[in-house]
Amino acid sequence: MTILLFVIIVLAIAFDFINGFHDAANSIATIVSTKVLTPLQAVVWAAFFNFVAYFIFRDHGVANTVAKTVQHGQYDLVVVLAGVLAAIFWNLLTWWYGIPSSSSHTLIGGFAGAAVAHSGFDAINWSLDGGISLTLLFILLAPIVGMVISMFITLVTIQKNIWVKLSIIIAVVASCLIFIDFKKPFEFWALLVLGIVFVLTYLYNHLKGENAYKTANMYKKLQLVSSAAFSIGHGGSDAQKVMGIIGAAMVASNYIPSMEQIPAWVPLTCYTAIGLGTLSGGSKIIKTMGTKITKVTPLEGVCAETAGAITLFTAANLGAPVSTTHTITGSIIGVGATKRLSAVRWGVTFSLIWAWVLTIPVSGVLAAGIYYLLKLFIHQ
Repeated sequence: MTILLFVIIVLAIAFDFINGFHDAANSIATIVSTKVLTPLQAVVWAAFFNFVAYFIFRDHGVANTVAKTVQHGQYDLVVVLAGVLAAIFWNLLTWWYGIPSSSSHTLIGGFAGAAVAHSGFDAINWSLDGGISLTLLFILLAPIVGMVISMFITLVTIQKNIWVKLSIIIAVVASCLIFIDFKKPFEFWALLVLGIVFVLTYLYNHLKGENAYKTANMYKKLQLVSSAAFSIGHGGSDAQKVMGIIGAAMVASNYIPSMEQIPAWVPLTCYTAIGLGTLSGGSKIIKTMGTKITKVTPLEGVCAETAGAITLFTAANLGAPVSTTHTITGSIIGVGATKRLSAVRWGVTFSLIWAWVLTIPVSGVLAAGIYYLLKLFIHQ
């Protein structure tokens, strides 16, 4: 292993750690703002399930997509190093100002921008089959899908007729299990178990005699489940992006022949780093995600986190590197919009969208500048 490759791996793992505390708020914002858990309890809860994702996401589809952002042979170690440095800078800057930008798109934008500086725009893999176009498509789709799913779940959840509510849940879950071609057996069983948990919880609450106090407690307990599911999706999605960058660096240095031969310690280290990063928290972004977009109750927290988890698992199944920030924001907007459109603070939302739109190009330009600077000192 060369010194430059070692430096890239160390910095990529550091970025993974930063990603953890930068995106910790995405996993815990709703569960903290609804006072189901204290901030300390919430970060421990989220960090644990970030690491649990290591045992679930085993095919590394997202990692392969990130590694294929740039055409094979069109980048070198300096390109990867510039991309990682740009991503670290942008992540720390947006964290400092409490802007919930996407760590995923920062990393991909940095990698792509440095590659363009190295080989021109032909270096970018524009295909939908594992290229950057898939990432760009899901920048638009992830928040919209999260919003639509959360609106549907919220509308079903607030349905007062228990039998109508249970019938809809059973019909939707059964349809998904029958018609969706799950690539991972875990996803099939996770959806089944999630459906059973909701059905039994609602039924138990109904049979015990519903009142405001009991119902509020029920949603607080359910939010532990939905938050755990979202944290698993967050860990599985975001840790793989750093794995993709490390794998790309190893391929560029001929340390491994292809992404399929990535060493076992790489995913283990990445999942550990993002879990430890989550433990360090992200209080500034929690305030934006948990209170500034719309006021969230435990019921709405369950709906938003469940919708976010479903979106993340679906995207991972497709190998799409989506942003957990975009996903949970869309989900929170969805639950707010079911009350009334004015319940969503659209001024804050549009400010977040501008941050999302700018992340990839700003990271790309920043990485290109860092690449040219590094070439003055590093000669391969």
